[in-house]
Amino acid sequence: MDIHQILKKLPHRYPILLVDRVVELEKGQRIKAIKNVTINEDFFNGHFPKRPVMPGVLMIEALAQTSALLAFETLGQEPDANTVYYFAGIDNARFKRPVEPGDQLVLEATLERMKASVFKFKARALVDDELAVEADLTCTMRSFA
Repeated sequence: MDIHQILKKLPHRYPILLVDRVVELEKGQRIKAIKNVTINEDFFNGHFPKRPVMPGVLMIEALAQTSALLAFETLGQEPDANTVYYFAGIDNARFKRPVEPGDQLVLEATLERMKASVFKFKARALVDDELAVEADLTCTMRSFA
């Protein structure tokens, strides 16, 4: 899935769109995507000016966006303007290494359970095969008329 297909699925736009490409996807099972981390990203101006590090909350957000792509593909539906994908829970989040400009985050999510509009994922992000962050994510889709 390239950036054009991602933009059709996710409502996020610059500067909060945090998935550049999907490289593997098995509906109802798992997804693997990438986020190229560059010095041009706004958050590096303040986090931290002398030693730029990607905020952990944005790594978790990148995993959530990746998980949302898997959820939409699993359901076989295109999201509409009235459907929003929300966090319902973040458990067991662990940050293992800093992520810096020039790194490529490999974002992986496995669908653990799906019931109605609630999805549970095991997610992790790696840099050069080294674990950067992992978390259990619970997300839900809500439609508003």
